[in-house]
Amino acid sequence: MTTEVTTAAGRGTVRRLAGTLHRRPRLRLTLLLTAPLLWLAVLYLGSLAVLFVSAFWTTDSFTSQVVKVWSTDNFHELFTTPVFRQVILRSVGVALAVTASCALIAFPVAFYTARVARPRLRPLLVVAVLTPLWASYLVKVYAWRLILSEGGLADWMLAPLGLSGPGFGLPATILTLTYLWLPYMILPIHTALEQLPANLLDASADLGARAGRTFRSVVLPMVLPSVAAGSVFTFSLSLGDYITVQIVGGKTQLIGNLVYSNIELNLPMAAALGTVPVVVIVVYLLAIRRTGALNSL
Repeated sequence: MTTEVTTAAGRGTVRRLAGTLHRRPRLRLTLLLTAPLLWLAVLYLGSLAVLFVSAFWTTDSFTSQVVKVWSTDNFHELFTTPVFRQVILRSVGVALAVTASCALIAFPVAFYTARVARPRLRPLLVVAVLTPLWASYLVKVYAWRLILSEGGLADWMLAPLGLSGPGFGLPATILTLTYLWLPYMILPIHTALEQLPANLLDASADLGARAGRTFRSVVLPMVLPSVAAGSVFTFSLSLGDYITVQIVGGKTQLIGNLVYSNIELNLPMAAALGTVPVVVIVVYLLAIRRTGALNSL
């Protein structure tokens, strides 16, 4: 008898709790989001806070031990040393070049998959675009190392024209990163072009606009937010990459390489270098926020 009473009381409590959550959707949403948001705040934002704080520490020049003494010497050295300034500008330039290359390549590919190809083939083409993402990152980069190496596939294909491949260096880094992040640009553009109303294109043609004018006045304004959304991935992933440049970059150095090389010798300087991509990406996000790109993610 006691067990039945306890079971009934438990069921009543559950029903009252369910009724309360049903009547208060905001409370239900708060309970659902509390755990993941707490996890995000502790692990992600907490690690960024530790990174920023440690950038103000110093390192003992004799023992290489971290000295928890507040100082802005790391940031002063970061922006006054020509080598650091050059690497920062090079890293931002590589990220912008990769983003521009991805946009130029992705637009015609996405236009074909979304507007030209037969409807039955479009899902297969999207799968083909996604297929490179299923392969290992290192496998793809080392494949490009073989392609770009001396006597590799690039040299073999360009030899009849009297040319040679780019070899290892900055162009090879941009080319490899463009291949790696291209699907992240194709997919949002494909979605935007697929949702583009056909009657707008027909109306533009009926009003006498040629293909170029239709592209500039109708297609581009509606697709530009999706291009900006794709650029968030291509820019941020390229800016923080350091493995690709180590494999195909030759002697080229980017921010990630400097962070990696300073972790053991000068951790506070590595932390100061690590704050640069974070600040650049935040500024980049604030700049493209006006285009509505964040709503397309």
